[in-house]
Amino acid sequence: HVQLVESGGGSVQAGGSLRLSCTISGRTYEKHCMGWFRQAPGKEREGLASIDYTGTTIFAKSVEGRFTISFDNAKNTVYLQMNSLKPEDTATYYCAAAVGYLVRPWDRISSYNYWGQGTQVTVS
Repeated sequence: HVQLVESGGGSVQAGGSLRLSCTISGRTYEKHCMGWFRQAPGKEREGLASIDYTGTTIFAKSVEGRFTISFDNAKNTVYLQMNSLKPEDTATYYCAAAVGYLVRPWDRISSYNYWGQGTQVTVS
């Protein structure tokens, strides 16, 4: 069983930055690809970024150039660095893990096996 625990959400003014963290525990011997999603009230969950086992990253056009995703193997933690935040970035942010070397399609909810509980990000 794999558990994902997110942290780092909060409130920030437009133009500011936040870094979200997601620590993986349990069955860490498995190979995982990681993704970050978000869901705003009344909207569908949206894929933002993914990093596969080789470190290759993919981003949604809505965040490309502003967000980066990285993975610290020693800490079993994936990060989402969010810069130049906008009010429309306000949402609950979720990390997700897919077992395997690649995850395709990377932005599909059903591609991931495990999910975190979510962390709120509010941009005003």
